[in-house]
This record gives sequence, structure tokens and C-alpha cells, in this order.
Amino acid sequence: MSFSDLFDSGFKKRNEDHFAAIVRVAMDDGIITDEEKTFLDRLARNLDIGENDYKIILKDYQSHPINPPTSYDKRLERLFDLSRMVYVDHIKGDHEEILLRKIAVGLGFNPDNVKYVVDKALTLVSNGVDLDTFIEEIKKMNR
Repeated sequence: MSFSDLFDSGFKKRNEDHFAAIVRVAMDDGIITDEEKTFLDRLARNLDIGENDYKIILKDYQSHPINPPTSYDKRLERLFDLSRMVYVDHIKGDHEEILLRKIAVGLGFNPDNVKYVVDKALTLVSNGVDLDTFIEEIKKMNR
């Protein structure tokens, strides 16, 4: 096995684990709504998760470890990516924001502040900021 194969499989596994963690969040109430399913479908495409792997993860999402990012900056990067996905795909409304809040809590954001963080994240993304500006602005919120 080549070095690039190791990197590719590690990256794929991380994406699958990340996707499974989001499925776990979506399943916290015991069902995946149509809105959540639409979001998961888009997320799977963006994370390059094949149809077969998608089905396996939906059936057995609890077997995947939850690996939240260990650093605050990495959590912000994931929040940025997910917020952009919600914005770019024009997924708007209460359902999507609630799911994004659940995911943000799963990423390690404080449940007491997550509404404000998600609102700020969506505002920043809608204003077209880049990742560095996004991280800087979210960090400023806590001051």
C-alpha cells in the first residue's frame, strides 16, 4: 500500500466518522425528518461518501466513533464548512438552523451559546467572508 493510499483511506475514514456523528445528532429524537435527510444527502455528496457507505452509516451510525475536533480552530473550520453548505444550498429555515445548532453542540460548542454562534456563523457566511475572517469574527464574539 502506498503512502497516498494511507492518506486517502484516513481522510475517507475521518469523513465517514464525521458524517456518522452528524447522523447521530440528527437521530437524537429517534427519526430523520425529510429536511434532515435532504441535508444529510448534500453533506454525503460534499464529503464524498458513496451511496453504499451512506446506507451502511445510516443503519449503523453508532458504530462510528465520535471524533470532535480537538482544537477550537478546527471546530470553527467545520462550523464554517457546514454553515457554507447550509447557505450555498439555500437551506434556510428553522429546521436547518436547529440541526446546525445540534451539530455545533456535537462539535463541542457550549449549548448555552450555540444559538448565537450559529446565527453569527450564518450571517458571516452570507456576507461572503473567508475562513480566516470567519474564525477571527467568531472568536471576537466571546470577548
